[in-house]
Amino acid sequence: MPFSEAIRLALQTIWSAKLRAFFTLLGIIVSVAFLVTVVAVIQGMNSYVRVNLTGAMIGSNAFQVRRTPIALGQRSDAEVREYSKRPLISQDDAEVIRLALPDAQAVAMQSGWPPPSVLIIAGNRSIGGVSIIGITPGYQTVQDYRIAAGEEINEVDLLARRPVIVIGWDVATTLYHSADAAIGERVRIAGRQYTIKGVFATKGKTVGMSFDGFALMPLPVFESTWGRRRTTVVSVKMREAAGIPDAMNRAEAAMRVAHGLRPAEANDFAVDKADALVAFWTTLTSVLFAIVPAVVCIGIVVGGIVIMNIMLMSVSERTREIGIRKALGARQRDIRMQFLVETVFLSFLGGIIGISAGWVFAELLAIFSPLPARVTWWSVAVSMVLGAGSGIIFGVYPATRAAKLDPITALRSE
Repeated sequence: MPFSEAIRLALQTIWSAKLRAFFTLLGIIVSVAFLVTVVAVIQGMNSYVRVNLTGAMIGSNAFQVRRTPIALGQRSDAEVREYSKRPLISQDDAEVIRLALPDAQAVAMQSGWPPPSVLIIAGNRSIGGVSIIGITPGYQTVQDYRIAAGEEINEVDLLARRPVIVIGWDVATTLYHSADAAIGERVRIAGRQYTIKGVFATKGKTVGMSFDGFALMPLPVFESTWGRRRTTVVSVKMREAAGIPDAMNRAEAAMRVAHGLRPAEANDFAVDKADALVAFWTTLTSVLFAIVPAVVCIGIVVGGIVIMNIMLMSVSERTREIGIRKALGARQRDIRMQFLVETVFLSFLGGIIGISAGWVFAELLAIFSPLPARVTWWSVAVSMVLGAGSGIIFGVYPATRAAKLDPITALRSE
């Protein structure tokens, strides 16, 4: 039998029982759609973390000199004991780094993580959950903040210990009707009065988390209220990403000299960039990538078993048809090809429908939710292979059974 004839018969059979074909394919459609959607969300999140989230947390083309390395997971007891013996990062350290990196675009200090979360009161209006960060001038440059109204914190504010703050867009628009209206206004934070000096332009949201609900103040003013943080860091921004490795090496060498460390002694500080955040996220998504195929395979197997049972039922229903075809000269391989092509085509169709559904669902997620989603061609290819492969695997037995039917017995059936 020509392959084109087998395709024609398969299409004719599927079209004659459309509803049954749809329910037969439901397991494969759902499994494939699930695979495409989940992979799209994970890949979209991977891209967003690398491009946006790490930049928002540390700054683009930036790195930090810290007391302890960046770690999003739980530290061991030995690490906690070792890190607790390290000296705090000081203003002297920031000056050492500044002198070692004259080509840096900005070098600034900031109070460490996690920042205090406070209530800001402005007359009869208030906003809670605002993160307060103490900084030195240059921090705004490191973090790529852009002023929408007013001015940034400067050296005079730092030296004079002025009680001034620069607030994020969400804080300004919640307390006042516009960014311009907030400039010069006085607010109360932790029992103290502060004057709003500036408002930053919005940095948007990531997966529902806003980067505009914060307030910056001079580091000495911050420390007079909340004390000196044990996690204070020095942030450095280079003009180009290519200059970061060399700058990190120079900063490390300068810090070792400043701390009086001998060649054999380990660092009592850390020099980190956003790679730790990316590494943590990559570890998390690798676990998801290991789980998702297992779940999808279970769905594909269940869908394949359903297809096999339906095809066995179809063989029983079409026994007389098989007998007539054999009586007219059809060989076993012709019958086998007919039913196998029908099964593979059915599974392939389920894969296409599942891919389309997954693609649409991923696009809707990207449009109507904070989850970034990006459909990848490899997930589409894997889905097509799974769909067609399940048809081959689970279609062999029904096709072989149909091919081995005795023509005389088949012709006698009703």
